[in-house]
Amino acid sequence: MDIQKSPSNTQFVIAPSILSADFACLGKEVQDVLLAGADWIHFDVMDNHYVPNLTIGPLVCEAIRPHATKDGKPAMIDVHLMVEPVDRLVPDFAKAGANLISFHPEASPHVNRTLNLIRDQGCQAGLVFNPATPLDHLDHTLDLLDLVLLMSVNPGFGGQSFIPSTLNKITQVRARLDRYQAETGRYIRLEVDGGIKVDNIAQVAKAGADTFVAGSAIFGNKSYGTVIDAMRTELANSGIA
Repeated sequence: MDIQKSPSNTQFVIAPSILSADFACLGKEVQDVLLAGADWIHFDVMDNHYVPNLTIGPLVCEAIRPHATKDGKPAMIDVHLMVEPVDRLVPDFAKAGANLISFHPEASPHVNRTLNLIRDQGCQAGLVFNPATPLDHLDHTLDLLDLVLLMSVNPGFGGQSFIPSTLNKITQVRARLDRYQAETGRYIRLEVDGGIKVDNIAQVAKAGADTFVAGSAIFGNKSYGTVIDAMRTELANSGIA
């Protein structure tokens, strides 16, 4: 599955985080948010070790996989591992139907080995940076990455406010990814997660992001489509299409 463009063949991807969905009817929530115009499903995995919260695992990913379809085709399931250690869970999530698996470099003693493990399992690979995590790992991993995920909150809980200093970090990463693309022809997506809402998504896009994780902003509204449409309108009016 090609992640360079969204299923609707546009530049931007909206990836609702099911961390904020109604877990009592998760399959329906996944179906509803994709029908409402979402592109991907963002799947947050927390272990009460790397982060102070405990969420969902491979069995839930496997359970929602049949429900995650868009236009009659499988939709991207974007698994974000906030766990330590990482490697034990990678094969389980690949088997459960994940398309992309990202992790935090602090959670792996051998980052390149973990990235290769993800790719060997047939998934695309991403690396995640917390607000205070330096970007040095990008110096050694770009050839193995399909996505860079910048956290705009400290991971562990949904519903947090966007940290404004993330905008500068987004700009830095976008410049680095653009240079890499110019040299190699490979496009790497830049995803941002945390506090993304209708009123700031255009600003985040202007800084250089192309993929947006939104949890409570979407699932906290009675009409998922209204929020997603408003986000797309903001993106269209940002002048970056």
